[in-house]
Amino acid sequence: MRKLIAELRRLYLPDEGRYGDADLEPHLRGERTMSVDLANGEGLARALMIEFRKLPDEGHWSQLCETANALQTELGLPAPAVSVSGGDSYGLWLSLDTPVPAARLRQLKALLHQAYFAQQEIDTDKSVVELPPCLHQASGLWAAFINPGMGASFADDLGLDMQPPVGAQTAFLEGLRGMTAKEFEHALEVLGRRAGADTGSAATAAPAAAAPANTSATAAGLLLKDASIEDIVRHLQERNIEPTFRFLN
Repeated sequence: MRKLIAELRRLYLPDEGRYGDADLEPHLRGERTMSVDLANGEGLARALMIEFRKLPDEGHWSQLCETANALQTELGLPAPAVSVSGGDSYGLWLSLDTPVPAARLRQLKALLHQAYFAQQEIDTDKSVVELPPCLHQASGLWAAFINPGMGASFADDLGLDMQPPVGAQTAFLEGLRGMTAKEFEHALEVLGRRAGADTGSAATAAPAAAAPANTSATAAGLLLKDASIEDIVRHLQERNIEPTFRFLN
């Protein structure tokens, strides 16, 4: 549990220590569910979560895939984490190395919304979230971080009916990193130019080049709209997780 908490702190939680282990452990075990504010008391934040609520014909998954891949291939950002809420949405989680004013993150969210998932109704000001893994009290399902290639299998029931293994949740996060300040400003610049908006960036040098697009459907870090059982099993076994399957009639 401590390794999982350490990864959540490294990527998403405010640095001020507002949420101690004694608060987080019951939440992560499903004994109670609490909300956490990704912004600290000084109005700074280093994480952003974007909700993709359920749409007809799995449109929410397609939008998330398009956005997550664009973050990497068009904007040059690190791979985001993907979660199911236990309720009615997927989550896309972005992290920064260092905190920035929460207003700047809201600006990034608004520009991403305009560019990639305008069909979704979102609250750009929202910074209070239920941090996975946790139990969704209304549905009784678990919110959890998931293998991006498995996302389409959750399109109907956006949650797990059993508590996710702590080791697997930790493994999903260990390979992720936060974007640097330079990467963050570059993304704002690119999206701002596309939208014709003033991003307020103080950068005067030419923006860093975005990562080149990778045309391989199985490129590391990119999301797949569909994954075979063999893909899923291989991915889990690479992380020393032996999968089990439950068949429903």
